[in-house]
Amino acid sequence: MKKGFFTKWNVKRIPIFLGAALFAFALPGEAAVQKGGSPDLSTAIIQVAKGSIPAVVHIEVTRSQEVSRPTMPFEGDPFFRFFQEPQRTPRKFKREMRGLGTGMIIDAQGYILTNNHVVGGASKVQVLLADGSQYSARVVGTDSKTDLAVVKIDSKKALPHLKFGNSDTVEVGEWVVAIGHPRGLDQTVTTGIISAKHRRGITDPSGYQDFLQTDAAINPGNSGGPLLNLRGEVVGVNAAIASSSGGFEGIGFAIPSNMAVYISRELISKGKVERGWLGVSVQDLSYDLSKTMGIEGTRGALVSEVMKGSPAEKAGLKQGDVVIAFNGKEIRDASQLRNEAASTAIGKEARVTVLREGKIREIPVRIESMQSRAQSTGASIRERLGVTVRPPTAKESGRLKLQSDQGVIITRVEPGSPGAKAGLEPGDVILEINEMVVTSPQDLSEALALVKPGQHVQVMAVDQRTGDRGSIQIQVR
Repeated sequence: MKKGFFTKWNVKRIPIFLGAALFAFALPGEAAVQKGGSPDLSTAIIQVAKGSIPAVVHIEVTRSQEVSRPTMPFEGDPFFRFFQEPQRTPRKFKREMRGLGTGMIIDAQGYILTNNHVVGGASKVQVLLADGSQYSARVVGTDSKTDLAVVKIDSKKALPHLKFGNSDTVEVGEWVVAIGHPRGLDQTVTTGIISAKHRRGITDPSGYQDFLQTDAAINPGNSGGPLLNLRGEVVGVNAAIASSSGGFEGIGFAIPSNMAVYISRELISKGKVERGWLGVSVQDLSYDLSKTMGIEGTRGALVSEVMKGSPAEKAGLKQGDVVIAFNGKEIRDASQLRNEAASTAIGKEARVTVLREGKIREIPVRIESMQSRAQSTGASIRERLGVTVRPPTAKESGRLKLQSDQGVIITRVEPGSPGAKAGLEPGDVILEINEMVVTSPQDLSEALALVKPGQHVQVMAVDQRTGDRGSIQIQVR
């Protein structure tokens, strides 16, 4: 990357603190219920805590990190060469970092659900159960897009595990209970309500997020712990807090249980998540846009682009269609459509209901694997930016101090292209486009699909020569 092309990266964002967590699932006891079926708060929370704590586990994680040795005063000065021994002091060394978190066992065989930010990149994972027993765990799979992960412990006895509830039926104002290990304080139980649903773009604008918001006290270390209803069912996986102090301020976020169930099953069966691909770029409907199109309300997802050769194109979806339902489920916005398509089984036919020219139509679309779009994705990136990219290797990530699944590395820059004019070079890493986090070539392609030809994008990148991070503007083709 050419020297001096970075500008200061100064974007205001809500501080989001992610804590390490460990997960366990155990069969909870039935919450006390009054006559008429409503829960008795005086005893319900006690019953939920008693039934769930045995399945909530404490996770200790060890990560290795390579750091540079600080430069000594006058190092390299020939006058002081007799007083220095640089050959005996390596310029880089590895240090171990430890983290704590929460988790839940999801079946009697010892599979444990937790957050990706808890165990991702860990060299060692230790699990401590509520009964005091301790196990070494192996990472089964991680998914950075939903910030979920599964680890496995081997036990000779059947383990307690939690029961999942239906997060789609959770109501705003409903009482919930959070259990975890905030700041290393084991088996902490807090209560609150569901403050809001469908919070998106909290930690990763390009991620598959659909958070439940809660005011139950959640602090660093709670991540990966369960958020339970008063029936003792898991309705969410605690993942993040919005805070200026780093501690609890009444705004916590949990991954919905329905999403957690799907992701955990994929990780256990395949070690990775295979997402469905519809092949459209969509955007939310604003009030002005709805008025211009003659549509009542702002619910739905407007199709802004249909990718060539995609399932959507084959099925007959068109630019300008407004998707109002997917498999009979009402679509609120673009993010929900993206999530619904991604969680659809590969090869399954989905029913996409659209509003076209004032008429409602139902179009069957056979969902394909997102991996099948790799070739068209690469072509799109070359056409728009003039660069070829791929995911970085583990060695490259370590050298450039990247987190797991972070960024795409540039392998080729076409002369005279937008990327070349902006100063990008082979080896540089693209981290974000217009504040959308990039973890794969597909992410980069999706971000570019939202930009019209001739517009400028803000690119957050890493200089492969120095490891410095900064931002540049690029006018895309």
